[in-house]
Amino acid sequence: MANAFDRLEELALSFPESTRVDVEAWGGEPTFRVAGKNFIFTSTEARSITVKLGPEEAAAVVATTPGATPTGYGLGRHGWVTIPIPPRPTASQWRELAEWVTTSYDLVAPKRLRRARTEHA
Repeated sequence: MANAFDRLEELALSFPESTRVDVEAWGGEPTFRVAGKNFIFTSTEARSITVKLGPEEAAAVVATTPGATPTGYGLGRHGWVTIPIPPRPTASQWRELAEWVTTSYDLVAPKRLRRARTEHA
């Protein structure tokens, strides 16, 4: 079975024009981007992900998901949330993670790529 990072990477790279960029200034930490903009921050251990959500969803995730917090560096006020990934996520936890990743992609991607994703889904 694939580890959490491999599963997360496979999901992130399944979106139109998404790319992985390892940030050397952060010790090679991986990010996933579309049109040059981040939609996921994580680590190679994938103990957590940081995604962009709408304001109401971000507040709900922080309120109901153990360990979830608004992201630091001022990103939290723009809907970025850091969410822990359990060591062995259940199927329902993966579905929830996939929904958050999809939402983040949709909020960051240009409209033409959002359309391309939904037309091929």
